[in-house]
Amino acid sequence: MPKGGGCSTIITLMTIYSFYQQLYDWYGPQQWWPCRSGQPWEIICGSILTQNCAWSNVEKALDNLRQEQVCSPQAVLAAAPDRLEAAIRPAGFFRQKRAYLQSAAEFFLTHAEEYRCSTDLAGLRLRLLALKGIGPETADSILLYAFQRAVFVIDAYTRRVARRHLGLPDGLSYDRLQAIFQAALPQDVQLYNEYHALIVRFCKDSCRKSGCGERCPQPAAAIIPGL
Repeated sequence: MPKGGGCSTIITLMTIYSFYQQLYDWYGPQQWWPCRSGQPWEIICGSILTQNCAWSNVEKALDNLRQEQVCSPQAVLAAAPDRLEAAIRPAGFFRQKRAYLQSAAEFFLTHAEEYRCSTDLAGLRLRLLALKGIGPETADSILLYAFQRAVFVIDAYTRRVARRHLGLPDGLSYDRLQAIFQAALPQDVQLYNEYHALIVRFCKDSCRKSGCGERCPQPAAAIIPGL
């Protein structure tokens, strides 16, 4: 727990951790990332394909890739563009995502071992962000779920929960909101994994875009000063 910053800072940071505990009590372990093969490349594919897309459609695209036997970076690079685009069409934006997958495949054929072993987490993240089609959420999903690195993923669900139930204001940058969560939590890969998955479950179950449901607690009153 960071020291200083005033009482309201401490209250908000404690709320972030206690909210995780509440979600875990409700839903239990989520066993994320959904991955049939258990291989990092499938997680990387899913992280890219799920951009602006429901997970049910990502599953259809991944099933198509399996049927076409395009389940490795080598196979992605060897596949004809129209064949790859047809396979991932259910995930939408299939021409853009085909290019993103090929860029990532080329990168990880060379650099996957570094992502397993290197201690330079900030450098690894920056190199992901330099790839075509990889933004902060996708980069952090790859780091956390494919390579078990302790980075907290911020998505639209996390922002909704932060605003409605953790007393945090709208408009925080991705990196600032991520820093707040990471300062409030132990630096633990499994906890980050579970918390992000539990937030997704909670938002689909109760805290929906249209409004809060029966399981939603009252909004937190604390606000971190100076945000």
